[in-house]
Amino acid sequence: MIDLRSDTVTRPTAAMRQAIAGAEVGDDVYGEDPTVRRLEETVADLLGAEAALFVPSGTMANQISLRALTRPGEEVMIGKDAHCWMHESGALAALAGAQVQQLPGDGRFDAQAVRDGYKPSVSWLSPTTVVAVENTHNMGGGLVWPRAQIDDVLAAARELGMSAHLDGARIWNAATATGLSEKALAAGFDTVSVCLSKGLGAPAGSLVAGARDVITRCHRFRKMYGGGMRQAGLLAAAGLHALAHHRGRLGEDHANAKLLAERLAGEPGLAVDPARVETNIVVIDVAPPRSAQALVAACGERGVRISAITARRLRLVTHMDVDRAACEKAADVLVKAARFA
Repeated sequence: MIDLRSDTVTRPTAAMRQAIAGAEVGDDVYGEDPTVRRLEETVADLLGAEAALFVPSGTMANQISLRALTRPGEEVMIGKDAHCWMHESGALAALAGAQVQQLPGDGRFDAQAVRDGYKPSVSWLSPTTVVAVENTHNMGGGLVWPRAQIDDVLAAARELGMSAHLDGARIWNAATATGLSEKALAAGFDTVSVCLSKGLGAPAGSLVAGARDVITRCHRFRKMYGGGMRQAGLLAAAGLHALAHHRGRLGEDHANAKLLAERLAGEPGLAVDPARVETNIVVIDVAPPRSAQALVAACGERGVRISAITARRLRLVTHMDVDRAACEKAADVLVKAARFA
């Protein structure tokens, strides 16, 4: 089976399993797990932050970050269909009591949109206090933010007295695509979330990084949200292995995604622009009378798993468990499925 539903479906490599088996552990709720501490120090250094905090999931990383930066009734500015709003079970509203304002664009937005959408702190408005950037942007098709655009957005946010959060779940892909370091991509944000199970092949785990006082607040919310783990060094060891051994190969995933897009471009009933495939995500629009779900089913019968993200939109995500030959085969299967749907 060729699984292109997400880059989270990867299995730990033999070497990663060895790292997990040999991990030194302690009780992390007491702050006594040395492998967790080493992972937190490593990620803080990679991102140029004072401190970092290991958490079970990317959803928790985003949600405790935004909880730490907001108070109930305040508003967070986000890009269109941002993960922290679309794929996190309404947690911003349910747990933080925060509202969102989606800014126009393809998931990316500009400084003028921030200024135009800003609401001040007056009695009859929900004041805008945080701007959140997702880089790469999942629902936009893995799009990368130009650093100059981020700088303009951050400058506007600072002028308006707002905080800034970076959902950097796939910051590793953004760094590979731009040639910039993760530290350069994270600069200027109050909180940064990064994921170890998207693209890097770890079985679980994310981190939040930022100034020490902010991370102290996040630590309390991690416990409140049920994210305190005990001998978590087993997972942290997988994350350390992933950072050391799997970041450098992400360019292969980007090349395979481009291959898929180029193979599928121009096929009747399928619309994809290879020029917009910047990292490891390929978004394909499906023309009537076909439906995305019907193509998912047809491909599944032929040994290829893909995702329907709307009634007429597919998403394919490349990762370390699918090589070039598998992507070539997946393209053949999707073309046949589309032609005979």
